[in-house]
Amino acid sequence: MKSRIYKLSNGLTVMFSSNKEKPRIYTCIGTRAGSKNDPATATGLAHYLEHMLFKGTDKFGTLSYAEEKPFLDKIDSLYVRYAASSDSLKRKKIYQKIDSISGLAAKYAIANEYDKMMQHLGASGTNAYTSFDETVYINDIPSNKLEDWLQIESERFRNPVLRLFHTELEAVYEEKNISLDSENDQVFEELFAGLFPNHTYGTQTTIGTIEHLKNPSLKKIREFYNNWYVANNMVIAMSGDFSYDRAIELIDQHFGGFESRSVPKFKSDPIPVLNSPVKKTVKGPESEYVTMGFRLPAPKGKDRIIMDLVDKLLQNGKSGLFDLNLLKKQKVLYADAGIYNMHDYSVLFMSAQPQSGQSLEQLERLILDQIDSLKQGKFSQADLDAIVINSIVQDMRDLEDNPSRAFKLLNSFINEIPWNEVVEQSNLMKEITRDDIIKFSLKYFNNDYVVVYKVQETNKQITKIEKPEITPVEVNRNAISRFTKNILDNEYEPLKPVFINYEKDFSKKSMNSEVEVLHMKNTKNSLFKLNYVFEFGRLANQELPFAINLLEYLGTDKFSAEEISKQFYAIGCSFTVYAGDEQTYVSLSGPQERFERAVSTFEYLLKNAVPTKEPLKILITDELQNREDAKTNKYAIRNALSSFTRFGEDNPVNYVLSNKQLKKLKASNLVEDLKQLNSFPHKVLYYGPADTAQVFQVIKKYHILPEKMKSKPESKKFNYRIDNTKEVFFTNYDMVQAEIGWSASYGNYSADLAPKINLFNEYFGGGMSSVVFQTIRESKALAYSSYAFFSAPSDKTKPYNAGAYVGTQADKLDSAITAMNHLLSKMPASEILFTASKSAILSRLESDRVTGNSVMFNYLSALRLGLDGDLRRLIYEKVPELTLTDVANFHNEYISKQQFDMYVLASDKRVSKEQLSKYGLVREVNLKQLFGF
Repeated sequence: MKSRIYKLSNGLTVMFSSNKEKPRIYTCIGTRAGSKNDPATATGLAHYLEHMLFKGTDKFGTLSYAEEKPFLDKIDSLYVRYAASSDSLKRKKIYQKIDSISGLAAKYAIANEYDKMMQHLGASGTNAYTSFDETVYINDIPSNKLEDWLQIESERFRNPVLRLFHTELEAVYEEKNISLDSENDQVFEELFAGLFPNHTYGTQTTIGTIEHLKNPSLKKIREFYNNWYVANNMVIAMSGDFSYDRAIELIDQHFGGFESRSVPKFKSDPIPVLNSPVKKTVKGPESEYVTMGFRLPAPKGKDRIIMDLVDKLLQNGKSGLFDLNLLKKQKVLYADAGIYNMHDYSVLFMSAQPQSGQSLEQLERLILDQIDSLKQGKFSQADLDAIVINSIVQDMRDLEDNPSRAFKLLNSFINEIPWNEVVEQSNLMKEITRDDIIKFSLKYFNNDYVVVYKVQETNKQITKIEKPEITPVEVNRNAISRFTKNILDNEYEPLKPVFINYEKDFSKKSMNSEVEVLHMKNTKNSLFKLNYVFEFGRLANQELPFAINLLEYLGTDKFSAEEISKQFYAIGCSFTVYAGDEQTYVSLSGPQERFERAVSTFEYLLKNAVPTKEPLKILITDELQNREDAKTNKYAIRNALSSFTRFGEDNPVNYVLSNKQLKKLKASNLVEDLKQLNSFPHKVLYYGPADTAQVFQVIKKYHILPEKMKSKPESKKFNYRIDNTKEVFFTNYDMVQAEIGWSASYGNYSADLAPKINLFNEYFGGGMSSVVFQTIRESKALAYSSYAFFSAPSDKTKPYNAGAYVGTQADKLDSAITAMNHLLSKMPASEILFTASKSAILSRLESDRVTGNSVMFNYLSALRLGLDGDLRRLIYEKVPELTLTDVANFHNEYISKQQFDMYVLASDKRVSKEQLSKYGLVREVNLKQLFGF
């Protein structure tokens, strides 16, 4: 990790990890305060504040704070009156006044100015999150922009101003409505309520109650900020390419003056012991499953190490108790287990989905059987040794990217885990004995669990937060504060972009005319990654995904499926096989010293897999169950509806084997598909520490090719909807929200269009500073999530796709559609936003580095588009020449002139077909049409 940990004189903790692979820095600014610290009378404050810390201060985000402040003060006092009143008519009048004065205040506000500055710096992944114990603010910045980033962040946290509050509050309402539609969220809340009946982990949620959301207090939000956002309760964690000495000097300069004071002491009564299981039920339209949890101690000292081992003994993807006893033996449709660590406690989560005819009570018993196996010591020292080996391998993988490094540092601070214990994790595991784990299991896994049954029934108790009447506010996208202008005017020591050279950056060696081995040296660590890439997939062979799924349950004449899994895990290696629509991938990875053994074991399995009927029979039954479950899953339905909108009746999602065809599958045929896989043209990609000759020797020895290769099978072709009939495709789903999408396909691929596409997406529909986000969310408060895009195909034979999305309350549907349609027909112009968009693209390209395995995958992507060089070079060379007029012309040619079809996923009790007919010919699409089964 090459880590350094500092504490400034004011108590601010600073944690560094050096990684020089690319000139970028991943940053986390965290405070040790989250939703558990919300007052019981005003839940959701930590989360509110997280949102508001994007709104600016008295120096940025405003045209004139002196003129803006009197209006903000009036809004403050009105919210106090609003919360104090219980009379609905009075509350409505007060809210109208809030709305009116907010409009006046917004004339001085500059929306998303923070995001514009981050965009200008070339930051990516700008975001934040609030959890039980923490609130964290994230950015990934170019190394040469560190000083400006620190200047912006120190100002951001110095004196946040709660402006544009009522429109942002509406975004939080939308988040709440999303959670009301999420059965997983409801199960999680019920589980924690049972495990923590008198601790805020269980008595309140991060997003807050509906009642508290309806009665926000700006005063209490400020109190939360003043109590918890103090230097000695905060951390800056960074990983990337920077000078430690210079970075700490700059942090001290910008953050050293922050106030330090004692924070309120969190208090909680002891949690009562559960003498019997707590059983709860959550109702909803999606498929049934069971979730269970045991309350465990805080992740401290020896307990933390034991819990990590327990986590892996239960499930590690290959040889855990859940893996071998439930998944490999096909006793459940799906199952998982894992330990979730918080500051005060930990939780063992376990979940399973039933097969056809299985009851949730039976699943509960199967899960408890695995816990009993743990308590009875049905695991060996070899199992513990394998976990240590895989932990070491995972440590090496974590070092490969900055986010993993930064979050290790961050979590150490939040949970108050000594850093030496974090980096010594694998060694500390070696000191834990089998008896230690048995004793821990006997102590904590008793008749004191909580189980939540997720049943498939209509939930009549769910309410939604009603839409308040909000007048769109000014976003002043053409304005700029003096603070932001100074940032934008700053000059930087330029970074030189590095593009891939397909002739020099990796080697190529042919096994025959149809199979090529690509080799790239890994100089960072001793791990290898090996991939076989076939240019065909599910659309060329509908049986292939089932053959690949079956492989997981097949053994050979020498080893069972369970033994093969344990062999791979024991040597710290793993393999996956995946069939996409038009590519199939085989992936192997692990320590280089185990490279030959991993390749030989996998190739042996592929060549000698024994077809057995029983695993296939269960697999088919499970697939039929999965298909029924897909018809109840909102995300699966939306994906299918989007595909239907783009292609029509015949589309990639519903191009599947019929249930009748599925039942006729034969294990012998599927295994033959697997054995023939190497007979088709493909590429072998190796990234690791071995040289080309060593790798080629191993590949040639075990990756046996036939004398005559088969021709690549052709993929099924689909016709894109390209016509003049504007249609609205509607599917009914019982939900609070409405999800709306726009789609249009047209044109032939041309690399020359790439610079304009990148700049248009950045300016118009991409991040939080884009035109779409500013208009739909910041100005009109119509959605939590909204975006638009123009995307190039992955294959030169396919057309471009333009689209947009809004997820909103059903009662805002008309307003949301009208707003998006207006943006699609006419693009607002802002030179300031355009300049920031251009700067963002160039800065990211200058600091971006395609490394490791990604270099060869970039090459394969280029081949599919008919390119012979790195497309990023063309974008970097051409973007500086483009003007705002070029982007406007692009919008006029490729967006406003196009005929967009729409899809709407919503409840027919909240949205009517008559209502949708205003936007096109309404066509109701049922689930059979969407899925093809």
